[in-house]
Amino acid sequence: MTEAGEVTGAGEVMAADRIGAPRVAFFGSPEFAVPVLDAVLERFEVVLVVAQPDKPVGRGLKLTPSPLALHAAVLGLPLAQPARLKGNLEFADVLRRSGADVAVTCAYGKILPASLLQVPRHGFLNTHTSLLPQLRGAAPIQWALIRGLPVSGTTIMQTDPGMDTGPVLLQEELPIDPHWTAPELAAALQIQAARLIVQALGSLALGSLALGSLDTLTPRPQEGAAATHAPMLGKADGEVRWQDGAQAIYDRYRGVFAWPQTTASFAGKRIKLSTVRPLLGEVIGQPGQILEVTPRSVVVACGQGAVELLTVQPESRKPMPAPDWWNGVSATVGARFDLTTAAPDERLPKPAGG
Repeated sequence: MTEAGEVTGAGEVMAADRIGAPRVAFFGSPEFAVPVLDAVLERFEVVLVVAQPDKPVGRGLKLTPSPLALHAAVLGLPLAQPARLKGNLEFADVLRRSGADVAVTCAYGKILPASLLQVPRHGFLNTHTSLLPQLRGAAPIQWALIRGLPVSGTTIMQTDPGMDTGPVLLQEELPIDPHWTAPELAAALQIQAARLIVQALGSLALGSLALGSLDTLTPRPQEGAAATHAPMLGKADGEVRWQDGAQAIYDRYRGVFAWPQTTASFAGKRIKLSTVRPLLGEVIGQPGQILEVTPRSVVVACGQGAVELLTVQPESRKPMPAPDWWNGVSATVGARFDLTTAAPDERLPKPAGG
């Protein structure tokens, strides 16, 4: 879509008329949003898909559509990709002319201006992958794991101009397997989010969702004092804090598994820790100290306990068993990994205070 509001694919596919069912505009971008869109399509007419603009990818910086934009194009759904939303009157008109009764956002990745929220007559519903008000922000899946939470979940909320501050409509817990990584938790939440947003839209179709004049499934205000933040991850979030306990290091490893991945530094050289497991018993050693090299792993002391390094990837090398890496290092057992300057757990979410 251009800034003038051009929509590709408009009118190519039209779902069968569903009497009383709301017409939906669907906002999203990453792979996570694709099956959620498909679930909505099974029950409702999607009159517009909105994704972020194509972005340069790879060494050649080739402009590449997001997974949701590509999926919408394959399905022939009307697709808009506005570069900006704030002050974009042309796009607001596109949304208005689509005839959407309600809009759904699923990992869209942009803040929605208040003026846009008023365009669909039933506003916007957001699928958020945490139990709001916990973990407001861009990376709730990753921070749930980094924090070592035993339970995550999905919240369907009525979007307001704040950052995930709107009233809660539906919420459901999801127990977290203690060995799940971020992609595995995302896959489980994807299924849950698809089911819950269809349930919410179904309630709207039946006139039982309290949006505007409707009067059951009443929105529940969030308790701002209980809120925590889940900020977007940066590369530094993947650095091992050897001063942390073994479980905290393992939880961080699970949370950053997809990106930025777990990294450490040994003798000034960066190394990716591809497969890590915690050892929670008492150990004697300094944080980051190599305690033992076995045929299957390299054991490293932490602030409490130790971790096993099973697979690593030195810079400009392919992944390899950790003992093979150690055999090529000019050091002896007792040597230490370089310690990061980051304080232990310094980027764990703090109370949002509202």
